[in-house]
Parts: sequence; C-alpha cells; structure tokens
Amino acid sequence: MKKIVLFLTVIIFLSANSLTANNQDSLQKKDTIHARHHQKEKSEMKESHAMLKVEGKCDMCKKRIETAALNVEGVSSAIWDKKTKELHLNFDEKKTSIEAISKAVAKVGHDTEKDKTDKKTYNALPDCCKYR
Repeated sequence: MKKIVLFLTVIIFLSANSLTANNQDSLQKKDTIHARHHQKEKSEMKESHAMLKVEGKCDMCKKRIETAALNVEGVSSAIWDKKTKELHLNFDEKKTSIEAISKAVAKVGHDTEKDKTDKKTYNALPDCCKYR
C-alpha cells in the first residue's frame, strides 16, 4: 500500500512540474508574440516631433496645455516649457496633425501660433493664467 501511495505521489509531482513548465513556455510564447506585435505597430506608426508656440504663464497653464494636447488621439507626449512657451509634441501623423493639436489647445484657452482662443474661454481662465 505504501508503495502505491509513493508511486502516485511521484506521478502527481512529475505531472505538476510538466504542467508548470508547459504554462511557462506558453506564457513566454505569448509575451514574444505580443512584443513582436507591439514592435510591428510601432514601426508602422509614423511618429513625428514638432514644436508649437503656446501662450501661458504658470503651472496650471502647463497642465491644461499638456492635457489638451494629450487628449488628441495620436499624441504620445506633450511637454510645455513655461520659459520658452514651446510645446514639444510627439504624435502619430496617421492619426492627427499639428493643426488638430493647435485647435485643441486653443479650445481650452491658450493662443497658439496657429490658432487663437475665443474671448469667452480666455476670460474664464484663472487670473494667474491670463497672458494678454
């Protein structure tokens, strides 16, 4: 009886190890496939860098400007420099354009070199953000 129990224990142990190894192999294959798919998507994406002059004054402006740009589909990064008033952008040319990003930023109250915000939106900005 002890031999049977020992034999069954060994078989269960070996089966569990085999299943764990198969699961790890399967996960590694999935990760490899996902990485290749992501790399293919990235290589197909036409990422561009551009700079856009944007008016603003403070850290609240910075947050508002960057958020507006990042909410445009296709924008992967947006960093506004308070001193130079430049918005540095990385975006997918197939999904958006500098013009669309400029309009989105102007829509939240900040003039760009391409678009001006409307008076009502500008007047609704906090006093510390008014640059005119």
